[in-house]
Amino acid sequence: MASALLRRASHASRTLRRTPPLSRSVSAATSPSAAAGAFRPLAAVSLASAAFLGAYALGSLYPPAPLALLYPQPAPPPPADPNSPAARAHTAALESALQSLPQLTALRTAADSGDWYEMRPHTTLTAEQRSTKLTAGALHGPGRLALFPLSRVRRDESEQIIFTHLGRGLCGHDGIIHGGLLGTLLDESLVRQAVPNLPAQVGVTATLSLSYRAPTKADQFVVIRTQLVKKEGRKAIAVGRIETLDGTLLVEGEALVVQPRDAQLVDPAAVRANLGAPPEASSPVVQQVAPQVEVPLVVDSVVGRIVGIGSD
Repeated sequence: MASALLRRASHASRTLRRTPPLSRSVSAATSPSAAAGAFRPLAAVSLASAAFLGAYALGSLYPPAPLALLYPQPAPPPPADPNSPAARAHTAALESALQSLPQLTALRTAADSGDWYEMRPHTTLTAEQRSTKLTAGALHGPGRLALFPLSRVRRDESEQIIFTHLGRGLCGHDGIIHGGLLGTLLDESLVRQAVPNLPAQVGVTATLSLSYRAPTKADQFVVIRTQLVKKEGRKAIAVGRIETLDGTLLVEGEALVVQPRDAQLVDPAAVRANLGAPPEASSPVVQQVAPQVEVPLVVDSVVGRIVGIGSD
């Protein structure tokens, strides 16, 4: 009997030794290291969320160039009626922005400004004549080529600087001007550079090479610079480039312009009327726009972008 009691007591003692004290368990559960381990995931999630929201806000205000090209900012489409009050106000606002460009003002006030003349191609054509032209007719109007180009040309016909505005309705990818349109504008400018240097002042493009250097965003003024590099008999070679107002190169090209053998059948006066001729006066040439109707507009005077058209 006594031996049985001793065995039971020994077994109970061994069981108690194997069971950890309650105080030790409670102490381990509430130790600083355990609390810190539980806090780490929450802190990581909070920091990641704050970084994401900060990056999103910064990207919305200053989007990276690739995102700005893929997801351009919304802009109003070209006015449906080119003769509407909103369309006339659009054109008048752009003409005012053009005449106020610092780059144009600098050319007009330069020391050698007397060696240049200023003209607006296509302006002497009648509405019926312009209706058969591409850039002066089909592509001309608010939201597309709203203004006729403004050209500064050396009096010896060796160089020209052209200002023009590219609207939202000339895009391939949304917000990016179609490359074919840029090629057309550069081709016309190179021909305009070469033709006055040909014997009969009549010429056509024989070859045209283009290199696209950067995407061209819509709703901005661009500058087209051309220069005569060679003339020989019935041939003339001109080079040119399209760039932003701050000088970023967009497109560059070279054209060989040839005078046709039957050039005597073409009226050179008609060609000059289309391409533009030196004006009689040396004052700035302003495109005449129909009387402006008061329509609320928001215009970026630097690039000439219409960012809003309101209504009364």
